[in-house]
Amino acid sequence: MDAPRTTKDHAKALRKDLSLPEVLLWKAIKGRKLMGLPFRKQHPIGPYVLDFYCQAARLAVEIDGASHCFGDRPRRDEARDAWLAAQGITTVRLPAALVLQDVDDATATILARLEGRTDVR
Repeated sequence: MDAPRTTKDHAKALRKDLSLPEVLLWKAIKGRKLMGLPFRKQHPIGPYVLDFYCQAARLAVEIDGASHCFGDRPRRDEARDAWLAAQGITTVRLPAALVLQDVDDATATILARLEGRTDVR
């Protein structure tokens, strides 16, 4: 699904201003480092910008900071994940703290999902 121009422009701006957990994870997955699959960072799709997206696997990876636990954010994340699922895209949500503590564990979680395992975060 194509994204509106405003979403594309927002994604472009976000690519220039990644958070530290996003930078660390991007270094770990860019260049087809996971199962030879390409990932895009700050990928616009529909009304959303995905932190990371693998088109070949139809997998979105979102890094969630503490703000994702408060206010209406959990409800908004659920709605977003449901919209993506309706498009045939699976979402993996990783706590930013996990990425900061152990990027290898974070990539292992993504790899497990790519391999079709469901016994992970």
